[in-house]
Amino acid sequence: MKTEVYSWRLSTELKTTLEQEARRRKMPLSAVLDTAVHEWIENGRGDAGSDEEQQRLRAAAMACVGSITGGNPHRAENARQTVRERLQRKRRA
Repeated sequence: MKTEVYSWRLSTELKTTLEQEARRRKMPLSAVLDTAVHEWIENGRGDAGSDEEQQRLRAAAMACVGSITGGNPHRAENARQTVRERLQRKRRA
């Protein structure tokens, strides 16, 4: 038995589409929403909070994280001085 209520705001276009789908399927709108949510969860889209999913996402993100290679590990520390030197050279030229 359903006892809980949940409400949210959605665009007019999405509401219209949901109502059209409910009419097409000859189902109450609540049944269409139940079906959509159950499918979303079953397809794994609802497990973004699981430990396994978080580990997978972190591993994917960490593949993109790192330092810019260039042979100078102190580049950021020396950036101000490097920029000043380049500007001075440019002004002299």
